[in-house]
Amino acid sequence: MTMPKKFKEHLFPLLKDITGHFDTPFHIYDEAGIYETGRMLIDKFSGIKGFREYFAVKALPNPRILEIMKQMGFGFDCSSIPELILSRQAGGSGEEIMFTSNNTSHAEFLSASADGGCILNLDDITLIPKVPQMPELVCFRYNPGSTRTGNTIIGNPVEAKYGVSHEQILSAYKTARDFGAKRFGLHTMLASNELDYKYMLQTTRMLLELAEWISDKLNINFEFINIGGGLGIPYKPEDRPLDLHAMAKEITDLFNRFEKRNSYAPKFFLESGRYMTGPHGVLVVKAINKKDIYRKYIGVDACMSSLMRPGIYGAYHHISVLGKKPDKKGVVVVVVDVVGSLCENNDKFAVQRRLPKIEQGDILIIHDTGAHGHAMGFNYNGRLRPKELLLKTDGSVEMIRREETAADYFATLNFESKVIIPKTEDPASRFTNM
Repeated sequence: MTMPKKFKEHLFPLLKDITGHFDTPFHIYDEAGIYETGRMLIDKFSGIKGFREYFAVKALPNPRILEIMKQMGFGFDCSSIPELILSRQAGGSGEEIMFTSNNTSHAEFLSASADGGCILNLDDITLIPKVPQMPELVCFRYNPGSTRTGNTIIGNPVEAKYGVSHEQILSAYKTARDFGAKRFGLHTMLASNELDYKYMLQTTRMLLELAEWISDKLNINFEFINIGGGLGIPYKPEDRPLDLHAMAKEITDLFNRFEKRNSYAPKFFLESGRYMTGPHGVLVVKAINKKDIYRKYIGVDACMSSLMRPGIYGAYHHISVLGKKPDKKGVVVVVVDVVGSLCENNDKFAVQRRLPKIEQGDILIIHDTGAHGHAMGFNYNGRLRPKELLLKTDGSVEMIRREETAADYFATLNFESKVIIPKTEDPASRFTNM
């Protein structure tokens, strides 16, 4: 599977009207699908007391989407000041926000502690004395090193810049306690877009065993473990979806066994982004040019600034052509590259893809852009990011972010000029000090 069947059946009949009103390109998200996925997560993990999803804001940082997450009772996973601001504006506060930054600045620590604070998830032991005021609840991001493997998106643990090493983890909690922390959590994130639920099971087992070991050594209990995000979605038609049912059942069993051994169990947190919204968004574009040289090219009215995953990761995104099915009798199928207008040769949404013959003006739907799509946009070449729309449960379509304009692009050049004359040493001193 790629784009959920219900989303496709709901959206495709409306696209002519939607494109006629809003024009292309745009990302459009399915409110009903997001709610359905959220309710499924809640249901599957209902056997673990205190389960909570902290939506990864970086996946889709739009206020309307965050409102949906808040309505489902989810928290917010943030890693920057703007993400904290967005989450608080959506109604998140205190322990409804998990702040997991890396290479954290003083300004970020101040923002994390403001407005009721948040759960502070520290990425490095050297950050402990840099926290302006140690909160009561502290968490550390654990990096298990060579005992686990990662993947190409997030990197192998030994090579990854994230987290506290196994050799440092005891000292991290002891030092945080010495600085005033009284409550503790444990976090990790080792893979991204993982479709094998057994990997997540292994990660959960690792954290529960680590929590027991730290508790025994330091006489502390853990309020929660957080296995991060990384739940994958099937981008290709032949991909098998993550078996969430089996994953939830076996993780629940791990928690039950932990409770029998320890007479308590921590809460269980996830911070999924892609799994929550990825399949429930598409990028809708229009074919504007055809080029036939050594390969056949279809040029569309969007580029990497709207979706950079294919260019940066070589990621696959399925593509549909509105009103044309490649397997339908009589439909001509051609092999093409689908490209944008950026002055970069990796500005391609598809490479040597079999698609129905495309004519100028045809509408193309690029699947699974509901996470790390618009959010990863950029302005190289002066290209501007598209609008975002929400297909609501009542059938209406709401614009939830307008497209960027040239005025937006030039806005940072509108400022009061400031010039300083830096103080320099006497050039002669360079020689007298040698």
